[in-house]
Amino acid sequence: MPKISLKGQSMPQSPIRKLVPYAENAHKQGKTVYYLNIGQPDIKTPQIALDAVKIHSLDILAYTRSEGSEEYRKKIAGYYYKKQIHVTHDDIIVTTGGSEALLFAFGSIMDTDDEIIVPEPFYANYNGFSTASNVNIVPVISKIEDNFALPPIEEFEKLITPKTKAILICNPGNPTGYLYSKEEIKQLASLVKKHDLFLIADEVYREFAYDGHSHYSIMQEQGIEDNAIMIDSVSKRYSMCGARIGYLVSKNKAVIQTALKFAQARLSPPTFAQIASEAALETPQSYFDDVIHEYVDRRNILIEELQKIAGIKVAKPNGAFYCVVQLPIKNADNFAQWLLEHFDVNGETVMVAPAAGFYSTPGVGLNQIRIAYVLKKESLIKAVNIIKEALKVYKD
Repeated sequence: MPKISLKGQSMPQSPIRKLVPYAENAHKQGKTVYYLNIGQPDIKTPQIALDAVKIHSLDILAYTRSEGSEEYRKKIAGYYYKKQIHVTHDDIIVTTGGSEALLFAFGSIMDTDDEIIVPEPFYANYNGFSTASNVNIVPVISKIEDNFALPPIEEFEKLITPKTKAILICNPGNPTGYLYSKEEIKQLASLVKKHDLFLIADEVYREFAYDGHSHYSIMQEQGIEDNAIMIDSVSKRYSMCGARIGYLVSKNKAVIQTALKFAQARLSPPTFAQIASEAALETPQSYFDDVIHEYVDRRNILIEELQKIAGIKVAKPNGAFYCVVQLPIKNADNFAQWLLEHFDVNGETVMVAPAAGFYSTPGVGLNQIRIAYVLKKESLIKAVNIIKEALKVYKD
């Protein structure tokens, strides 16, 4: 029998999706499953985006330019201008989701066995992207006791080697919900400039900043124009995860020209999704105000309910819609599967994401889970109560 590649064998499973078969079986058994495992918002997509696809006048569903249509990219640049990010349409490549933008960035700046430093826990697919790109993640651990703040900059500096090409952050963070301060971004900017590295910022949750905090982009920082690469996406901002439209943004012309070659190899981003995403740029601010208010309410009730459970630790997020919870157990993978296979409260159970998959350091995060608070408040209260009751009887 022909053999699977070593790369394929080492490609990690998604900690978010690997429990899906168990959730499906629970559903077949008649159980209600509260899905806390995945960042799929239940917020309605802006009607203006849906209508743009419904009323299109296309006769041929043709390719667009590999970097995305010029009209759309000019409008994206206009959106960024309102956020004090001054870029032109030539600094933007439209990609098939933020995932492809990250793959293009990795392919453009790193060679086999190069290294990228990433604060962990981090978005689980960074592990997959690094495997696919034949590069190595070098983790620097942030701690739940510090609310997952940026680790001391000295911790980053001592990990830099001749193989180091970049530092990657997610701001606000997935899975932690941590929002990096302007001062923390400046520390990173100074470090990458000192060592001539790239700074990649995954900023797909930029709209979701709470409690009076504001998001500060690496693209706002002066003096690192050649170092900065921003990753963005419409998925969470407009509740358009299925559109699969993202952006790679950089003022470094060599990065854009190189990433464009990767974009040309896959031809073009999806046309209908660009139409919907272009229309979504006209979404009124009131939409975001309402969404943020809803997420703050959900976060508050979630944290309040979790803190009633004995023996847990929970980090309070200031952005995105995730939080990491440390449970009084040994192995969250086993606990998450057990919840779906063997436990329910009045026919209801929950699906969570074990957090070990959001780390690359072996043995770290084994007793943590990530919760996505993308459900109605009433459902969140029920889901946390199920976890509370489960912990009373669960044995590792």
